[in-house]
Amino acid sequence: MSTIELEFTVSEFEEGQRFDKVLATAWPEYSRSRIQQWIEDGQVLVNGEQIQTKLKAKEGDHCVLAATVESQEVWLPEPMDLNVVYKDEHIIILNKQADLVVHPAAGNWSGTLVNGLLYNFPELEALPRAGIVHRLDKDTTGLMVVARTLEAHHQLVKAMQEREIKRGYLALVYGQSAEKQFSVTENIGRHPKNRLKMAVVGGGKPARTHFRVKQKLSPFTLFEVKLDTGRTHQIRVHLQHVGFPIFGDQLYGNEQGQSDDIQLKRQALHAWRLRLAHPITGQVMAFEGRLPADFETVLQKLGADPITNQNT
Repeated sequence: MSTIELEFTVSEFEEGQRFDKVLATAWPEYSRSRIQQWIEDGQVLVNGEQIQTKLKAKEGDHCVLAATVESQEVWLPEPMDLNVVYKDEHIIILNKQADLVVHPAAGNWSGTLVNGLLYNFPELEALPRAGIVHRLDKDTTGLMVVARTLEAHHQLVKAMQEREIKRGYLALVYGQSAEKQFSVTENIGRHPKNRLKMAVVGGGKPARTHFRVKQKLSPFTLFEVKLDTGRTHQIRVHLQHVGFPIFGDQLYGNEQGQSDDIQLKRQALHAWRLRLAHPITGQVMAFEGRLPADFETVLQKLGADPITNQNT
């Protein structure tokens, strides 16, 4: 059993939403139903007082959670090769491979990153979600930070909430951008017809993504991408919305750009850069994750300049 202590201050983006919804987004390592239970049990205080789940949040509201969680015994350790870029007694930085679900869930109770982490780092059993504080889609590759201690976990979750952890992505799209850089600020919510997808919708959550052309590879464009928010499928949805679906994206794209010579059966999206302050020492750390072989091969065939990496 572990003690969980978290804090969150409501911003203008969350104002007017129910607290259970706001906190489920702020603390994504916990389910909305669990947060609702904590609220009902009085373990969540807002401005020093207990609340009801349906209460609407206001900008500046200060939320404090003090709760306990059981070890995740149903998540079994499974042998798995992980590309660990860096590790110390407090954190792990890894370069996630494609075709790997991050968390166990319906239909994927085994073979996930959590299962592999528990095998390679057994101490993570005592931490929420085996120390994971952010996610990547199944077929998105790249850098992730994982906590190894409760103190590190608390500080990393707080840093994610305050957008102090900076993540940069590389995305290959079919099409040529006329602008060297631009931003998309459209709200994102569940697709009205396809529940597997997200979409730009008026009543969705605020989302902001920044794009900069890194290389033009006619008829493709390689974008460097930065996020101000972390909505589900955010980069993929925003790129589709502006007419540049990610090459190979089976959910949001199409077959454009696929040929006998150039093929990719998953989205060409890679979490390339990660910059954070160490949760214990405060030292600023920066990492670059090497592109996976399939993505790199496509870029080579398109004549791209090499992508330099400080780390693997």
